[in-house]
Amino acid sequence: MTREREPGPASRVIVRVRRAVTSTGYALYGAGIGLVALFTIPALLLIGVLWFLRVGQPLVRPTRQSVRWVADLERRRLRRLGHDVVDPHVLGAGAEDDAVTRRELGWLVVHGTLGLILGAAVLQLVLITVHDLTYPLWWEHVGAGEQLLLNGTLPARNDEQALLGPVIGVIAFGLWFVAAPALLAWQCRPGLQLLGPRPGADLTRRVAELTATRAAALDAHAVELRRIERALHDGSQNRIVGLAVLIGAARRELGRDPSRADEILARAQDTAEDALSELRAVVRTILPPVLENRGLQGALSALAADCPVPCTVTLDVPVRCPASVEATAYFVVAESLTNVARHSHARHAEVEVRLIGDRLHVRVADDGSGGADPDAGSGLSGIIGRVEAHDGRAALSSPPGGPTEMRVELPCGS
Repeated sequence: MTREREPGPASRVIVRVRRAVTSTGYALYGAGIGLVALFTIPALLLIGVLWFLRVGQPLVRPTRQSVRWVADLERRRLRRLGHDVVDPHVLGAGAEDDAVTRRELGWLVVHGTLGLILGAAVLQLVLITVHDLTYPLWWEHVGAGEQLLLNGTLPARNDEQALLGPVIGVIAFGLWFVAAPALLAWQCRPGLQLLGPRPGADLTRRVAELTATRAAALDAHAVELRRIERALHDGSQNRIVGLAVLIGAARRELGRDPSRADEILARAQDTAEDALSELRAVVRTILPPVLENRGLQGALSALAADCPVPCTVTLDVPVRCPASVEATAYFVVAESLTNVARHSHARHAEVEVRLIGDRLHVRVADDGSGGADPDAGSGLSGIIGRVEAHDGRAALSSPPGGPTEMRVELPCGS
């Protein structure tokens, strides 16, 4: 029992509306950070004057800590939006820390002004939409000083003027629908440029992470080769050997007992068909053709349809991801649903895949008995290893009694 959501026009509109709503929430969150930054600027100016007068030295350290605290709020917001922002404080020391602080101060000034203005613009579009769309319903019940449209700039004190409210509201809604994601992107740009490591910074920690990722990728590749070798050796190769034996037997019987030879050849044909099916199954596990033919939506829907546990699939991926990313996401869902069917005793499972920023988020959940352990040989360790080999992140939540939830993030950047 599978419920699929086809990416039709209505679904695309719903996705765009959801994106605008999400962008509004994060833009307002950014405006809140901008408000904190704005109130921090005068304090920084005062401390700068005291430092220049040689009496503010004790305040330098707590000031740097407060600036870092505000900057960390923005870094967390950017990470929630799917951006991989590395905290530069963990990469350098001494003069490098001074450079990081200077970049944070620059971001503080920009975000405390421009970032706050952009967040306020998104909020104003929402307020104008709600206020002006509903204006004809209540304008007669308020005082003359409140009978205003367009954020209090346009008087509307009769029925004809009140009808301008829905027109302005629809225009404001259209602007919000289109502009909210763009305004959020502009609001995030200074943080992406200034709150990460400066160009040319010592990325020793990141290099170590990538070295570990490369080692994990090589290990995953070796494991995959061993799996393919076992599948070919234990399945197709044995059947092909049996096929050769049957053909040899049929040749020996051909002159003595043609009917017996025909029976052996029929068995050989069945063996060849079985070997071909097993070869196709092995090929599908390497790179499923359904991904190429039907995309991620069709491939995941097919997995859910084959799962004995009723499964719901939700996909919000408006563009095609790189083939390696789609193959990894397919593997994660396939292995997770296999575990659901074999071990969870669940009544329902859910697959959710969304593209947020430049990262593909995959979530597989079930209402089963829980207690899943990556070290128990249930395929979970293979999922985590393959995701980490792709420089992604995997998190498993499976308390005893359930529910179980596997969350995966895969980078989709070029």
